[in-house]
Amino acid sequence: MRAKSRKQKLMAEINITPFTDVVLVLLIIFMVTTPLIIQASIKVNLPNASSAKPIKNSSQAYVTLSNENLLYLNGQMVSKKELRRKIESMVKDNSGLNVILFSDKLVYFKEIVAVLDILNELGVKNLNIAAKPEQSE
Repeated sequence: MRAKSRKQKLMAEINITPFTDVVLVLLIIFMVTTPLIIQASIKVNLPNASSAKPIKNSSQAYVTLSNENLLYLNGQMVSKKELRRKIESMVKDNSGLNVILFSDKLVYFKEIVAVLDILNELGVKNLNIAAKPEQSE
């Protein structure tokens, strides 16, 4: 008896479902980690505070003053005029905008007051100043 010899046809399709799953997982990972990387790239030595605690809110803007008196909004360097324009636009879109001010402890107080003045003029109601929790020794 002769065994039936059928030639199997080669499958010419590529199954992209696993590839799509991997791409979507990578997309989610990058979406979550990008804001953390941007904020961590600006070196700021925060002052200590005994009442420091994390704030969680979906609509946040990060304003950073570095010790070189450079001003950043969400990780991008801006001038005070640009800060005013961009925050004004953000407040128009979301009146409950939460602004977190990161300032190096070596920055002159007049620079911090200038930024706070801009935020106050634009009607920012939710303003927090970032600090490190005090270490108990």
